[in-house]
Amino acid sequence: MGEAKKNRHIVRDSANSEYALEQVPPPRASALGLDGAINLEPLAPDLRQALLTWYGDQGRDLPWRRSRDPYAIWISEIMLQQTQVKTVLPYYQRWLELFPTIAVLAQAEQQTVLKAWEGLGYYARARNLHKTAQLIIERHDGIFPATFEDAIALPGIGRTTAGGILSAAYNLPVAILDGNVKRVLARLVALPKPPAKAINELWQVSEQILDPQQPHDFNQAIMDLGATLCTRHRPSCLLCPWQSHCAAYHQNLQSELPMTESRAPLPHKQIGVAVIYDDDGRILIDRRKQEGLLGGLWEFPGGKIEPNETFEDCVRREIKEELDIEIEVNDPLIVIDHTYSHFKVTLNVFNCSHISGEPKPLECDEIKWVTLDEITSYPFPKANSQIIDAIKKRAINKG
Repeated sequence: MGEAKKNRHIVRDSANSEYALEQVPPPRASALGLDGAINLEPLAPDLRQALLTWYGDQGRDLPWRRSRDPYAIWISEIMLQQTQVKTVLPYYQRWLELFPTIAVLAQAEQQTVLKAWEGLGYYARARNLHKTAQLIIERHDGIFPATFEDAIALPGIGRTTAGGILSAAYNLPVAILDGNVKRVLARLVALPKPPAKAINELWQVSEQILDPQQPHDFNQAIMDLGATLCTRHRPSCLLCPWQSHCAAYHQNLQSELPMTESRAPLPHKQIGVAVIYDDDGRILIDRRKQEGLLGGLWEFPGGKIEPNETFEDCVRREIKEELDIEIEVNDPLIVIDHTYSHFKVTLNVFNCSHISGEPKPLECDEIKWVTLDEITSYPFPKANSQIIDAIKKRAINKG
């Protein structure tokens, strides 16, 4: 946890065990000025001291915090995008065992990389990691770049990810603004609009309060604050080191902020899916095109059900259009509901038999006939893994 443990800038209030700044008056209604600008620079030294002291005592012990290896930190930052720490931990450890260096990752086959990522979601992250590793070998002598301009130019690395990597690996004073930080800052200044409509202002605040001497610890600390105390629901304000300066707390708005925007219901798609067997009992799978959702992953073929179309008719039509083969649609195998970030799907899966025609990859990059024992060596989307489990269960029951 770095220097934070060595520098105790503020004492704990012995009466209530809170971290607080002494003799600080309540904040104004909001830190927003009349021109819409936010200025927390006068408060920044006190905010830094209180946060770093809290972090020195309460910061989480996470494996990537025990390293200053830019590669390991980069991997952790990408894995943590829209993914909880508890989910990331086993993937992170396994990843570093499989790909211990940038060079090893760059030389790996994409399918091996996607298989290591299987189940973590947002698979473009894995494809970008692989591509970026190759670019780092090619352009940066195998070392993750130490400048913001070079880092943000790499695939899959935006402003906040670059800040997280550069501050953690090189202790550079580069601000961050992930989901946790947005929530903390929106409450700190009682932001009167949704964070999505105040991104520039929130970046301004994050840069104003960043500790230029201890950016590594500060960025880790503010992320921990959002993850452990300033949570989305039921924030633990009484334990917060920034309670004294939090405009939302003093207005009793912490449960209402950040403001949210109303969202339209997610569209729901009905999908027909075929598990196609040949005469030898092998199963047909196809690899999705590189671009788009789930690019490069394997799946069971199928597609969206058209209006007034039965599930069985959909499966027959899609297989003809995608693979140019004729199949017999047999009994239903499983129905799976799955939610992606922008839509929901229901997969209506059928056991099918190959009748005629040589499969052609008309709508995919590759097709293969595989045995049930071989199928688990291929990277599949999470929903398809449930189909594999259902196939295995059926095989056991038939055997």
